Formats: sequence, structure tokens, C-alpha cells
Amino acid sequence: MGSKTEIFQPPGEEAPLIAGNPDFHAVTDKISRISERKVGRLWYIGISISGSLAVLLFVSIAYLVWEGIGVWGVNNPVGWGWAIINFVFWVGIGHAGTLISAILFLLRQRWRTSINRFAEAMTLMAVTCALIFPGIHVGRIWIAYFMFPLPNQMEIWPNFRSPLLWDVFAVGTYFTASLLFWYVGLIPDLATLRDRAKQKFKKIILGALSLGWRGGNRQWKHYELAYLILAGISTPLVLSVHSVVSTDFAVSILPGWHTTIFPPYFVAGAIFSGFAMVMTLSIFVRKAFNLEDYITISHLEKINKVMLLTGMMVGYGYSVEFFIAWYSGNIYEVFTFVNRAVGPYAWGYWTMICCNVLVPQLFWFKKLRTSIPVMLVASILINVGMWFERFVIVVSSLANDFLPSSWAYYKPTFWDISTFVGSFGLFFTLMLLFVRFVPVIAISEVKGVLPQADPHHHGDAGEGGSNG
Repeated sequence: MGSKTEIFQPPGEEAPLIAGNPDFHAVTDKISRISERKVGRLWYIGISISGSLAVLLFVSIAYLVWEGIGVWGVNNPVGWGWAIINFVFWVGIGHAGTLISAILFLLRQRWRTSINRFAEAMTLMAVTCALIFPGIHVGRIWIAYFMFPLPNQMEIWPNFRSPLLWDVFAVGTYFTASLLFWYVGLIPDLATLRDRAKQKFKKIILGALSLGWRGGNRQWKHYELAYLILAGISTPLVLSVHSVVSTDFAVSILPGWHTTIFPPYFVAGAIFSGFAMVMTLSIFVRKAFNLEDYITISHLEKINKVMLLTGMMVGYGYSVEFFIAWYSGNIYEVFTFVNRAVGPYAWGYWTMICCNVLVPQLFWFKKLRTSIPVMLVASILINVGMWFERFVIVVSSLANDFLPSSWAYYKPTFWDISTFVGSFGLFFTLMLLFVRFVPVIAISEVKGVLPQADPHHHGDAGEGGSNG
């Protein structure tokens, strides 16, 4: 059952979702062994590097708390710097997981089954990274609890008109719903690992986490209902969370921010960058664990099509921004957008355009859309471009405000960069721990898309296998 398995595909029919024609037991055994076997040297090298970068993140935060936000490159008028850029970037990365799990589940898109598990995990890891930044960019981190709607016996009186408070509500709710959705989907697979475990302590831990799952008819009925309800709850959150994040900017009176296009434009960009990260991770996961039969070229091609669509939406948003600025007749708006393209931050603007508008156009061609090297490079460039999009929005609007005498050029310091790089270290450390201890693909869902799962399927006598 290797990656070179060839299956006869009649003309006009779609390629099978799972190649190699495995039975139920083969699926269980293949995916379970990934988390059961001893890890290799590459995993230890990877987690050593990512763990070191995560330590750099916490050292940077500790130094920030000790010295204050003056260690960053923020100045007057650029009061928001890399911290808010990184926050929006990581929230955007976290969008694809819930979209793949919830929205595609409700739309009955069965191709999601091979990638939804680690896409959901990616959401949780990315939102964890994002949640760090609202707390540290306020300066006085020891009173960060002011952002929470605490009882007013302490007379804190949270400012519910503050976008920062909206972020805490939106991202906190999104993280909670995504965690529940991810965990509920894990329960049948944790029970499978429990039944296969040989060490007693593993059986105890997995038994507790699987909540007594035995796979009975009543349990499956309740499981599917719970999964459907959580998918329904999560779907509006995909659209709302980045709309709220975009409102941080839109409620201001600053040229370049004060625009109603931001909510849909930010949501499209978030899905765009999230799918790009899913693509990057999919390529490495399928190669590292020989999962080419489970994460097929067909899966990757569909992700590329989504990126092409959302990339065109983002490009349309860029052009509409310029049109709105020109049509408004507001000289400050016109100047802001022209200045982005030809001013001191033009290098960032054109990097954004090249990565987010031009690179996805490669996916119009099937040969490029199905080429692994092209996919990998394109997905990385797209996320580079999406980071620069947030940089251009935040910095170029603040650096050149209404009063030319206060204009200043923003330059990040070592601590800006170390905090950002360290957040990647935390993200990849959490992802490596995930692939080490949890089934990277949803075993029960993959079985559901096999031909043998169809009650009307008539295959070979021994094809059905066992329930694994």
C-alpha cells in the first residue's frame, strides 16, 4: 500500500479519496502506528530547534516585562508594531482548520477527512500563539486582566467599547469552540489507541481521555449529533472572529483603516493564509509518515483551488481599497494608498502584491497545481505575503498620519524579531508534540469514506476487513 499504487479510474469518474484500496484494519494500523512507534532522530532534531525558539519567545517576553515596550521599535506615531501584526497573522492562520472541519463538514465535502485532524490542531496551535500578543502589547502586562469582563466588585469597569476587549471575546470563544470540536472528533480514535495500547499507564490515560467509548450504536448517535452541533456553532465563528479583529482597525478614523471593506476582506485573507499553512504542513506530514495514499494529490489540488479563489478575493480587495480611496475624494485616504505603493514602505507593498496576487495565479494550470515543489514554495510565499499585508496595513497608515511634522520611519528591533520567530518555535513545538501523541489523521472519518463503508457496496469477500 505504497504511494505508487495505481488504481484504474474510469473516464469521467473522480479519483478515489483514499488510494491503495485499504480495508478498515489497514487504515487503523497505518495511522495508529505513527503515534505508537518510537520517534526517530529527525523528530528530536526538529523539537530541539523549535523548542529552542520557543524558549527565545519566553525570554523575549520576560525581557519585555522587565524593561517595557520601549525595547520594541514602536515610536511616535507608530504606536502599533509587530505585536499587533503578529496577532492578526496568527489568528488568520487559525482560520483554515475550523473551516475545513466545520463548514466543509456541513457541506458534506468528504475530501476533508484526510486533512481535518491536523488542520484543527493547527488552528489550536496558531490561536495559542495569537493569544500571547494582546496580553503583551498593552505594555503593563501585569494588569492584562483588565481585558476580561470581571465582576465589578473590584471597580475595574471593563471598557466594552474597546476593540481589545472584543478581541478577547472573539478569539477566546473561537479557541474554546475549536478545542471542543477537535476533542470530540478525537474520542473514537483515542479509544482505538486505548484498545491497542500495551503499557498499563497508556491504557489508563487513553481510557480517561476516550470517556468510556465502546463504539456502540447509541454512542455513535450521540457522537454524530454532538459533532454536528459543534460544527454549526463553529461555522459563524469562522466568519465572526476575523471580522472582529478587523474592526480593531475599522473603528478608527485613521486613513487606510477607516473602511467598511475590512471584515470580509480580512476573512478572505485569513482563509487564504490558513489554507496556505495547511498546504505546507500537509506536504511535510504526508512525506514524513508515508501517507501519500491518504493525503493524495487530489486533496492538495483542492486546497490549491481554494487558495486560488481566496487569493483572487484578496486581490479584488486590494483594488477596491484604491477605488474607494479615489472615489471618496478624501485627500488623506488618496495619499495613504498612493504612499503605500510609491512611498517609503513600497518594498513591503509590492512584496505583498507579488506573493498574494501573482503567486496564486500559478494554480490556474493543472500541471503546476499538482506539482509538490510548486505547492510548497507557493504556500510559503503566500504566508510571507499575508504577513506583509498586515505590516503594510498597520505601519504605513500610522507612520504617515495627518501631521507631516510627526512622521517617522518604523524599524523593528531585535526583540520584535525574536518575539515573532519565537512564536513560530512555539507553534512547531506544539505541532510536533501533536503528531507524536495523537493520530494525525482521523481514523474513524477516513473509514467512513472508504467504499466498504457504503452498506450497498459489493466488493471482494475479504475486502471489508475488521472495524480495526
